[in-house]
Amino acid sequence: MEELDLKEIFNIFWSKKIQIVIIVLLFIIGGIVYTSEFTTPMYSSSTTLVLASSEDTEKNVNTTITATDITINSKLVSTYSELVKSKNILREVITNLNVQIDEDTLRKHVKVSSVKNTELIEITVEDENASTATKIANEIANVFTEKVKEIYNINNVQIVDEAEIATTPSNINYIKSAIMFAGMGIVIAIIYVIISNILDTTVKTAEDIEKNFNVPVIASIPMIEKLNNERKYKR
Repeated sequence: MEELDLKEIFNIFWSKKIQIVIIVLLFIIGGIVYTSEFTTPMYSSSTTLVLASSEDTEKNVNTTITATDITINSKLVSTYSELVKSKNILREVITNLNVQIDEDTLRKHVKVSSVKNTELIEITVEDENASTATKIANEIANVFTEKVKEIYNINNVQIVDEAEIATTPSNINYIKSAIMFAGMGIVIAIIYVIISNILDTTVKTAEDIEKNFNVPVIASIPMIEKLNNERKYKR
């Protein structure tokens, strides 16, 4: 009985295969059109900082990084990650670059992440203008390193990689969009098939009569149109 039910389900979906394909294709096309026409391209630029020795590196003194330095720096990573997005730093960045953006909006477009099990901090800025995103990311890194010197009276933050201008939008991926909208199309297609099957009360086979009315089918009459077509082929 279980195999029969699975077979019936397969037959139901197979009978609607054309509609399913059309629905999925429409969703894919619609998703690509939406992504290309209605999504504002955003560009991301990232700069990487590292927590180095807490000794005064500006004096070019050759020092050895101890286990204590590493432990302290590791604990400071989370603190520094929050400090990067503080009001004082963002305000100074906006003033230095003279960009037309408020600090709350800028904070939403700044992402700070620490690389797991390392002393690296990555600052990523997203903006509609690729050049602006790069300038803001680099300026945040510069202002942040100076603020660390003022607040902690140490020079243990160094810029490893400066941000570079992105050439492609970070929020537009046509392959990813196609896959996502295809998945939505499949879900809608399944719902469509289920609903259409529930609303369809017509009798299609002799088995439907036996199943729904619990009576045996003694005989069946073939469709006249089908018989006429068969006779034409025989001629």
